[in-house]
Amino acid sequence: MGSCGGEQEMKPDSSEPEADRPDVRDCPPPGSSAGAGDHPTPKLLLHDLLDVSSALNEAAGAIVDDSFTRCFKSNTPEPWNWNIYLFPLWCFGVLVRYLILFPARVIILAMGHIIFFSSFFSVHFLLQRQRVLRGKIQRFLAELLCCFYVASWTGVIKYHGPLPSLRPNQVFVANHTSMIDFIILEQVTPFAIIMQKHPGWVGVLQNFIMETVGGICFNRGEAKDREVVGEKLKNHVQGSDNNPLLIFPEGTCVNNQYSVMFKKGAFELDCAVCPVAIKYNKIFVDAFWNSKKQSFTKHLVRLMTSWAVVCDVWYLEPQTRRPDETAIEFSERVRDIICARAGLKKVPWDGYLKHSRPGPKLRERKQQSYAESFLQLLEK
Repeated sequence: MGSCGGEQEMKPDSSEPEADRPDVRDCPPPGSSAGAGDHPTPKLLLHDLLDVSSALNEAAGAIVDDSFTRCFKSNTPEPWNWNIYLFPLWCFGVLVRYLILFPARVIILAMGHIIFFSSFFSVHFLLQRQRVLRGKIQRFLAELLCCFYVASWTGVIKYHGPLPSLRPNQVFVANHTSMIDFIILEQVTPFAIIMQKHPGWVGVLQNFIMETVGGICFNRGEAKDREVVGEKLKNHVQGSDNNPLLIFPEGTCVNNQYSVMFKKGAFELDCAVCPVAIKYNKIFVDAFWNSKKQSFTKHLVRLMTSWAVVCDVWYLEPQTRRPDETAIEFSERVRDIICARAGLKKVPWDGYLKHSRPGPKLRERKQQSYAESFLQLLEK
């Protein structure tokens, strides 16, 4: 008879039923004394360990298929200047883009800012008593500035479908790749937008634009701001003279290949939701802005030193919430429409995890699930 510590090890019969095989807990650890009736030690399989807890299973799945990280990865272009024939052409292209196109685009953008600010302040002080006329001129100036920005990238933008009109009880939602999404949409329609507060010169320009189009700024880390924004959303949507409201419900920039979960706030307003699908062609440049690794200034320079920014925008059919549909189900249905049109892959992730760690409630639930799994194992 063999034992776990004996010289001759018995191999379990492959034809032996699973229920008749020895349990690993019946075998003492290596180096301990074993009785004559002990059984050989079977090998621990990976799926046996993963069955202990769903948390381990999810962790292994994240290692194998990390769809969350892929949502925020820039696409590195494949090198094409690898031989002696193409390398001179690539060098010529670099000289044209950096020594000719980039300086010309800087001049175009500088002219746009000069025209915008000089006209904005003139209208602001000269037409203080004519509020309606002042608002129309300032909205036109905001659209004009966005046109200068698009020209500074040599933007090739194609719009599909009817352009938005000024109507109450409607909100526009779009997938989000970069801050230039707002610029591309704003150059044809004076949208009011909900936007995260930004520092530096972007924040200064943001305040002027927000004042012009009636936008709403918030701080992602402040819980009080979210409550205030919710009330402002309802008041804005109900106003008949307000600009169309534009929301990016993903709450963060995604790399235009995936779509993260939509926030339900835009779908609880009891109004029509108009989906807008934005798709960039990466043939010349990847328009994705990773704000965690790159400032908007560097992102803008990268766009201005490319050949062009090519983009398609689809204004899709308005959607209304069904009687038996929750806000989350409504948001998922609208997300399906946008993803189908723009060719995006849906992933079940919250985009806010990009900016913050999981909350204590989520950690407590995972810890509780982990503890219950081990208690069940010990009771067997």
